[in-house]
Amino acid sequence: MGLTKEDRQAIVTKFGKNEKDSGKTEVQIAILTKRINELSADHFNKHKKDNHSKTGLLKMVGKRRKLLKYLENKDITRYRQIVKDLELRK
Repeated sequence: MGLTKEDRQAIVTKFGKNEKDSGKTEVQIAILTKRINELSADHFNKHKKDNHSKTGLLKMVGKRRKLLKYLENKDITRYRQIVKDLELRK
């Protein structure tokens, strides 16, 4: 159900410095966003009572929020760019 290797590699090349830079904060936020969107859009429409996956989803949202807060405190321009690219804030 998770991300395929190709999806993950595309995200890393788009948001990282090079194709092996998966530790950058923007890459981690983008990967979490992709996983959150897939879970909330597809999985929970079919399985409404899946509370274990819902717990995992809330943990991923919390981790993404912490990473965004870190990036906002560290470098506001990178934060604004990732929010705009991923369309997180409406």
